[in-house]
Amino acid sequence: MDIRTLTTILDDARGLSVLCVGDVVLDRFVYGATHRVSREAPVAVLDEQSVEHMLGGAGNVIRNLRALGAQATLVSLIGDDAEGGEVADRLVAEGARNRLVVASGRPTPVKTRFVSNGHQMLCVDRNPKSQIEPDIEAAVVSEIEAAVDGADIVILSDYGRGLVTPAISAALMRAAREADVRVCVDPRGRDFSRYNGAFLIKPNALELFEESGIDPIDDGQTERALETVYPTLTNVGHLIVTRGSKGMSEFDGSETRHIRAQPRQVYDVSGAGDTAIAMLAIALGTDASLRTSMEAAVHASGEVVTKVGTATVSPADLVSAAGGGRGGHQLPLDEAVEIAARWRAHGLKIGFTNGCFDILHAGHVSYLAKARAACDRLIVGLNSDKSVRKLKGEGRPVNTADARVSVLSALSSVDQVVLFDEDTPAALLEALKPDVYLKGADYSVEELLPLGGRIVLAYGGEIELIPLVEGQSTTRLIDKLKTT
Repeated sequence: MDIRTLTTILDDARGLSVLCVGDVVLDRFVYGATHRVSREAPVAVLDEQSVEHMLGGAGNVIRNLRALGAQATLVSLIGDDAEGGEVADRLVAEGARNRLVVASGRPTPVKTRFVSNGHQMLCVDRNPKSQIEPDIEAAVVSEIEAAVDGADIVILSDYGRGLVTPAISAALMRAAREADVRVCVDPRGRDFSRYNGAFLIKPNALELFEESGIDPIDDGQTERALETVYPTLTNVGHLIVTRGSKGMSEFDGSETRHIRAQPRQVYDVSGAGDTAIAMLAIALGTDASLRTSMEAAVHASGEVVTKVGTATVSPADLVSAAGGGRGGHQLPLDEAVEIAARWRAHGLKIGFTNGCFDILHAGHVSYLAKARAACDRLIVGLNSDKSVRKLKGEGRPVNTADARVSVLSALSSVDQVVLFDEDTPAALLEALKPDVYLKGADYSVEELLPLGGRIVLAYGGEIELIPLVEGQSTTRLIDKLKTT
């Protein structure tokens, strides 16, 4: 996406007020490891190691709006329970304006995921079992009517937990129309006609398939699906489908347009739809065109899937990715530490290696592939230009740090790159605390101890030596070029 246009949108977002109406969910992640089978039944036993709570459903839309710099207000429904209280507290911590209706005796929706060694074993939903009462429905409508006047754009985030009744949806569309504010809908379930009056409805590919009966596996099928559903809607401007790595497609009743996504290394698609609707609404709220808004949404959702867990993206993330400012997967140390902590919480084994990687050759590629095979995620500590000059002498590096980062980031074996100025990666190892420190077998473990190996062993990590391809080195390549 054009970096100047993106920067303008993100700058304007800081003064934007977005109203979100929808089902808030408390997401609960139980992380652990499985080493045995239960004596009571043929099921794995999860040894719980950590528990993490975060806002889900429409709450995750709020997280994304706030991360992108917009002011956000949530109208939603919680129970008179501990989980509802935690939802309210977390919304305050996010800096959101809350218009929460409390329904006594109605549980707050909770989604609990049990994760072992980075893999989800089981997901348990706790949802309300009955429809909301008329007085609660009226209270929600009252909150919507009070909040819509101050909004620049509205998101309806339907997670199917019972809040978005036909009456509430109709009341929102009516209030938004009277306030001259557009509504962007992230739908759930069948029958999109209950969102009649929206500026746009944005299902994902599965939701469009369920609504149309046509699998949008390619452009032609996508166009057929959109053209099948659109005539069933009334006073809806645009029907947009998110297609993952294929981008987005939009139909306005006369023409279908496709917005392509850039290829990325995908770690986790959780919450990508929330990021997409948040960025789409923000861009529209800043008066960007629909096409530009879709491009921004594709860019933002593409970036969020490169992170682990139900994550968000910041303006700095998006601008950097659009402009290539950080060169692929290069990260500041504090961000790399945060990502490593998330990987660790998901039970992933983190590996670390380091080097100059000045002129990437077959030996490097083989080495990095073997290093990645020894772990679940590989972080590469890359000597900065200043550090390379100190270690290798004047005339080195041949390639700048930005160029070296870009080449390393293109390898599927490399998950993140972090630059460092020092002679050794000891400070990186101290901060990142990888499970395994990987180096070429031209070193010995004893030689690595003063280079940061002692730090790794002190916190319980491992050191592993990787066999090298003989006869391959950057210095030999440079000497060969000089003699030819």
